[in-house]
Amino acid sequence: MEKQGKIWGITQSLFLKNNVEIHRIEVNKDGYCSKHKHDYKYNCFFVERGQLKISIWKNDGLVDKTILSDQETLTVPPKWYHMFEAIKDTIAYEIYWTEIDAKDITRESCGGKDRKVLK
Repeated sequence: MEKQGKIWGITQSLFLKNNVEIHRIEVNKDGYCSKHKHDYKYNCFFVERGQLKISIWKNDGLVDKTILSDQETLTVPPKWYHMFEAIKDTIAYEIYWTEIDAKDITRESCGGKDRKVLK
């Protein structure tokens, strides 16, 4: 798929289907992305090689900073602001997905067995 230049390096979409998306990113040393959040997507970072610092602004106001090295991962839940910064030149993958919510239903009536038509 198509590569896209960013101020911090390069991103390339590798897979996008239903509720999964995978991007390969090349982040130049000291390059960083914007502070942002996803409303529905989980964002998992997998570092192939290099070092990536992930900052996460948790809902309690604390900022968690984790440095990922070769073959390490970290997942950011939806609705949490986050950003990454390369400690050194890095190749990583961003894996996004959404989860189906079992409670995702709004009922206007109750079920039954007498087959009455509801109005």
